[in-house]
Amino acid sequence: MTQIIVLPHAELCPEGVVIEATPGASLCQTLLEHEVAIEHACEMSCACTTCHIVVREGFASLPPADDLEEDLLDKAWGLEPTSRLSCQALVGETPLVIEIPRYTINMTKEGHR
Repeated sequence: MTQIIVLPHAELCPEGVVIEATPGASLCQTLLEHEVAIEHACEMSCACTTCHIVVREGFASLPPADDLEEDLLDKAWGLEPTSRLSCQALVGETPLVIEIPRYTINMTKEGHR
C-alpha cells in the first residue's frame, strides 16, 4: 500500500486525510473510495478537468501524462507544473502529497442546488 496525504480542502476534506492506496489504482478512484468526493464530471474518461489535482510531493514518481491529459490540463483552473488529472494519474510505490484546487471550471455540481 502507498500512503497518500490529501491536504485540507474547505469542502471535500477540511482536516485533510491520509489514505492507504493500492498501487496501480487511479488517484481519483482512490479518493472516492476513501470518501473524498472529488469532482469527476466525465466519469473518469479523461474528457474534462474537474478531477484536477496538484501533486506537492512525489510528482516525479507518477507515469507521465499523455497528450490528451496535457491538452485538458491547459484548461484547468489553477494549473501548476505538478498538476495532473486524478483520473489519469496512477498510484505507484512512492508516497504522495496532493492538493485539490479550491475551484474547477465545472459550472454545475451534482448533488448541489
